[in-house]
Amino acid sequence: MQIRILVVDDEQDNCDYLKLVLTREGYEVITTTDPTQTVDILRGSDFHLVILDMMMPQMSGTEVLEQIRKYDTDIAVIVATAYPTVDTAVASLKAQASDYVKKPMEPEQFTAAVRNALQKKGLSQDPEADLHRAIGRTIRDARKTQELTLKQLARRTGLSVSLLSQIERAESSASISSLYKIASALQLRMGELFGDT
Repeated sequence: MQIRILVVDDEQDNCDYLKLVLTREGYEVITTTDPTQTVDILRGSDFHLVILDMMMPQMSGTEVLEQIRKYDTDIAVIVATAYPTVDTAVASLKAQASDYVKKPMEPEQFTAAVRNALQKKGLSQDPEADLHRAIGRTIRDARKTQELTLKQLARRTGLSVSLLSQIERAESSASISSLYKIASALQLRMGELFGDT
């Protein structure tokens, strides 16, 4: 699935910079320097995330965010500001912003915030990697709850400590057979490893 992002910032340089950073990550990006056009642009196409500047001359980011929420209560919105204040942070959270980031943004921190906001909505560029992370987290949590070391789990499953460690850290995908052995050793149903309760 192609994830589409709308960048709303009154400064064209910021729009161009964010578009460059996000396009490199594989996202489809549309930008606008006119915040009054935000909802019309959202109506015209399916977007998954809005990056919204807080300080703009025509409309404040808070006003734009309120309009976005009237139109779409679910879309992820990251508010960006060079002048963070408690008031703007509170207003953003009240209007259900997914995140609140300070400008100028480091590319790595910014893309991490974007990935986070999308993951909270169940959206991802790489659903398979997300699944591996979820399985690893479930296994690690169950093992720690039962106060088992990796070595003890290895003894119960017949799998190597190294492989179990890689599965928990989502660095290696486990075969169905390995997952079955792990689930049995942890007294879990197979479905529970995939987040099925």
